[in-house]
Parts: sequence; C-alpha cells; structure tokens
Amino acid sequence: MPRPSIHQSCTKIVATVGPACDSVDRLADLIRAGVDVFRINTAHGKIPDHEKKVTAIREASEITDTHVGILLDLAGPKIRLGELVEDPLQCNVGMDLTFIRGTQGQSPTEVTASYPKLIDELQPGNRVMLADGMVALTVERVDASRAVCRVTAAGEVRSRQGINLPGVKLSVSALQRSDLENAMWAADNQIDFISLSFVRTAEDVYSLKSVLSAHECDALVIAKIEKPEALENLDEIVDAADGIMVARGDLGVEIDVAETPMAQKRIIQVCKEKVKPVIVATQMLESMHHNVRPTRAEASDVANAILDGTDACMLSGETAVGDHPVKAVEMMSRIMHVTERSLRHDITDRIISTRVHPITTAVTHAATNIAESIGAEMIIIATKSGGTAWVKSKSRSRIPTLGVSDCPETLRRINLFWGVKPIAVRQMGQPAEIRSEVCDWGKAKGYLVPGDRIVFVSGSGVVEKAHNSVVVHTVE
Repeated sequence: MPRPSIHQSCTKIVATVGPACDSVDRLADLIRAGVDVFRINTAHGKIPDHEKKVTAIREASEITDTHVGILLDLAGPKIRLGELVEDPLQCNVGMDLTFIRGTQGQSPTEVTASYPKLIDELQPGNRVMLADGMVALTVERVDASRAVCRVTAAGEVRSRQGINLPGVKLSVSALQRSDLENAMWAADNQIDFISLSFVRTAEDVYSLKSVLSAHECDALVIAKIEKPEALENLDEIVDAADGIMVARGDLGVEIDVAETPMAQKRIIQVCKEKVKPVIVATQMLESMHHNVRPTRAEASDVANAILDGTDACMLSGETAVGDHPVKAVEMMSRIMHVTERSLRHDITDRIISTRVHPITTAVTHAATNIAESIGAEMIIIATKSGGTAWVKSKSRSRIPTLGVSDCPETLRRINLFWGVKPIAVRQMGQPAEIRSEVCDWGKAKGYLVPGDRIVFVSGSGVVEKAHNSVVVHTVE
C-alpha cells in the first residue's frame, strides 16, 4: 500500500494512537495510508506508556522513510466522575443525583468527582452534563458537604466518565501537575506539537510556553478550543498559540450543540486570517469504530471542514480503539482528495503573518502566484525553521509543494502545514545544489520530467547572509 502521492490529500491527517494501532507494523500501515501526525492522549496511560508509543512511532517512521510528527495532548483539568457504587448507573428523569466530598458514595445515587472544589463552585440552577452530554442535570441545592442535582435528560453513566459544567466559571488551572510533568517529558524527548486542553485565555497558552521555554523546547503549542470562555477570547488565544484545535467533543457539550458548526467555521476563519494551522477533531468518522464505511453525514463533515479551510482533520477513537484503523485513514484520505479538487487558489488573497518576516511572507506569496501563472509542476521551498512553508500553506494553491530541509524537527513540523510535503536534503547550502538534489528526487519518483517548470523559494537563513529569493527553473 503506497503512501498518497504529492498530488493527493493536501489536508493533513492526525491519528490517535491506542490499543488498536500501537504496534510498529500497524503504525507503519497508518503512515502508508496517509497519516501525517500521530497524537498521544495523556488522559490515558502514564509516561512509560507514552515512551513506548513514541519509540514505536519513530521506528515506523524509519521503516516507511517518512517524517511523521508527534502531538502530545495534555489532558488539562478534565473533571471526571469517581468510582460509582452501582456501575453502570441508569439515570432517569426526575431522580436526584448527589455530588458529595470524598472518594466513594454510600448509595448508588451518591457520586464523587475528581475535582475536590466542585461542590464549592456549584450554585443552584447550574447545569451539569455527564457522559459527553448524554445525561443532563440541574443543581437544586448546595450546602457545605453536597450538591443535590435533578436529572433532566436520562441516560446511563459509568465510573470515570467526564463531567462538563456549561456556564460555570471554575478556578482550576488549565495546567495541572500531571500536565507539567508530561510537558517536561515532551521537552526532553523532542515532541513536535503539544496541545493544551480547556484553554480559557491567552495566559493559559503563555504559561505552557514559559514551561517549554525554560526547558529549551521549540515544540509548537496547539490550543484546544472547547470552552465558552475560549470563544470569548478567541482572537487573543489564536495570537498566543502556534496552532488551534477545534475540540468538538467537549465544545459541543459546553455550548449548545446547535451552535457548534458555526463556532467551528468562526475558529477556522480566525486561524486563516492570522495564518495559524487549525485541526478539526472529534467524531469525524465516528461510525467507523465498527463499520468499514462512514455515514454520508460524516463524509460531508470532513469535506465541509476542508472547504472551510482546516489544515488537518483528526481521528480519535477511530484509530485508537476502532476495529478498522487503517480503513478509517484511507477513507479520510479519499474524501480529502476528492474535496480538494474543488479548491481554487485566489491570486489576490494576501497572506499577512506576524510570525514570519514580512519579506519572507511577500516573497512566498509572489512565488505561489508565479507558479500558478506559468503552470509550474512543483513549488520547492527550502526552509530552515519551516516559516516559509508555514506561509505557503495558507495560500491553498494545489500545485504540489515540497518543504525541503536538513533539519528533522522542521520536517516533522511541516507535516501539519496544508499542502506541503516534507523532503529531507543532505545539507542546506547553495540553492543550486538543493534544486539539483530535489529535481533528481522528483525525476526518480516520476513527478518531474525534462522541460517541467518548478518555482524554487529560498527562505531566509538557508544561505548565510542571503535574502529570500525566487527562481523559476526548467528541469534538465
């Protein structure tokens, strides 16, 4: 099974690693099917478990000769039920469910929570959602030791399932002790992306960046948008973060589910304006947990995210615990490839980035327009840090684009940039030598033939004391 070619699937695929795919062979199969970045969810397992996954991912990357990225997803202050006396517990409309302090209830309807201050911060009238919003409660009364809630939407709950509190302002920090431990471990193990859960303000993002900076870690910080406060502070959060994840699971519980689609579109649009990569996540191909084909609604969901401008789509349980992880990736890749045919590059769409030098931004924009105008077969971007490729990714030009570098970390991070494929070169030096090496690679792969035109972009820092440059080159 060959990996999709440089002409296919500009939108990137993030896949979650779990029991269904954590062997080296299965991870290699997922890479061949089209995975660009693997996600490790720290809500499950400890650091030794994460280490095993990282080792397996890097071994699979070597086997497939592909520079895949790794995203470590910090759990954040996810509030969960404690151990239930009766597990599972059927909650019927009208029954009382009481949160108490401690670790164990005395009766089936007495429950505990992982957040010790929960009772202190609940007030009568607050809504409480359990099991990803399947069970709804309303707080009836609160005293020093308990909060009595009335069930308003029936369903079944299990031990350790999530608790969401729409509209409740919690004092808990976005960075928990376990998150700090995982972040420092990530810094020591060259993890490429670190996502922060339940971000509410830009300060949450800066707190994580300070920790990483103290450990000399250059990982890109991805802020997960899943709280109403995050939507209120969206512009500031996008400015602070290196990328954004639309975490629709908790977001769709924290806000009205009917508002979630428009919230997603707004988040993607803000990321586009600010030139930040954005990942759309949760239930994209949910039915493929057990089925070999998605529903038509799920296929449309993936397609619409691409049309809106997402850089990547993420698979969660579909690959982590599903019955058909490889088929789920193959299906997502197929949907992407077909959808992207309808995308058109807007030659007037100027990209303005505060992250990348304005000269680099202008040169990259001009190079893309030149490539579109002359019908170039390929755009080649030589980049040290990945910044030039970052700008190019937002142009939505479908001309195959290679981000070439001699830095493994840069190559792995390029995996999150829309439409840019990472290619390693022996050494960044003279542009002519890089062009020759990449052209030889393209001819060997069958992507280029003599007479083809390519547009070569050299980012700042590629050649010492040299400025950005654009060269139109004809393949010999």
